[in-house]
Amino acid sequence: MSLPPDQPPASPPAKLSTADRRDRQADRLVTIRLRMLLDRKLDERGITMPAAISDALGMPPAEATKLLTGRQWREGDVALLQVAAARLGLQVPDP
Repeated sequence: MSLPPDQPPASPPAKLSTADRRDRQADRLVTIRLRMLLDRKLDERGITMPAAISDALGMPPAEATKLLTGRQWREGDVALLQVAAARLGLQVPDP
């Protein structure tokens, strides 16, 4: 299948440097730990419904759900999770 003449070919994805991969992996681990911590704290308080979770975290329900259940790494998730943890009164060490 060929591309139309007005579209350039897609460029291959840029490779991450070793340091970037290491940083991203560290962020993934911190994200997992924070999600587990938040899930546990919300469960202890009996907060299980999406609307109640969004109220507790101070964000729209769709954003709160995506933040707590996201499977794909997104830049900025660690900061958002740290803010959510602080809002629940959890002591979160800096990564």
